[in-house]
Amino acid sequence: MNRTARLYALVEELRAVSPRPRSARWLAARFEVSTRTVERDIVALQGAGVPIWAEPGRTGGYVVDRSHTLPPVNLTAAEAVAMAVALHRLAGTPFAAAGGTALRKLLAVLPAADAADARLLAGRVLLIGTGPATSLPAVVADAVSARRVLRLGYADRCGVASSREVEPLGYLGNSRHWYLLAWCRLRNGPRCFRTDRICDVEVLPERVTRELSPADLDVPPERVHRLALV
Repeated sequence: MNRTARLYALVEELRAVSPRPRSARWLAARFEVSTRTVERDIVALQGAGVPIWAEPGRTGGYVVDRSHTLPPVNLTAAEAVAMAVALHRLAGTPFAAAGGTALRKLLAVLPAADAADARLLAGRVLLIGTGPATSLPAVVADAVSARRVLRLGYADRCGVASSREVEPLGYLGNSRHWYLLAWCRLRNGPRCFRTDRICDVEVLPERVTRELSPADLDVPPERVHRLALV
C-alpha cells in the first residue's frame, strides 16, 4: 500500500471506530508499517486539517472527530482540479486559508486512485497569475465571523493615514480588490476599507451587533451578486 492510500485508509479506520481510540501499535500492525511511520502519517493528516487527537493512557490512542470528517467523496479527478483552480483565485481574499484547508480535507478522503488521478491532472494545468492578491491580515480575514470591533490603521488613496474604530459587517469583492464593509465610528456611517490599505489592526473586546443592510452598499443593486450556498 502506498502512502496516499494508507493516509486515506487511516482516516477511514479511525472514522469507523470513532469515538473509540486506536493505538499507534494497533494501526502499525493493521497497515504493516512501523509505529513511527503511523505517527508521521498522523502528523501529516493533522497538518492537512483532519481533526485527529491523541488520548493518553493505557487504553488510549488516536481518535478522529467523526462529525468533522467526511465519508468517501465521489469527486472525479476533473472536479477536484476544478476546485483547486477556483481556490487558486482566492489568493488575497478573506477565504484563501479556509479554502486551502477545505481542499486538503477533500483530498484526504478521496479514494486513493481518484486522488492520484487528480494529482496527475493537476500537474498538467498551468496558471499565470492569481486573483486580486491584496495583503490581508488574518484578523481582518476573520473579522466578519468573529463579530468584534476593530481598530484599524488605514491609509487612504492619497496615502494619508488615520486610526478608525469600525464594526465589520461584510466583504465586497471586485475583479481587482477586496474591501471590508464596516460601520466607521469616525465617520458615523458605512465605509468600504480596501484590504491592502489596512496598515495595522487591533481586535477590541466589544462585540458587533449591527447587521449589513442593502442601504450600507453604495453600489447599484443590480451590480451586486450575493453569495448563495445551494
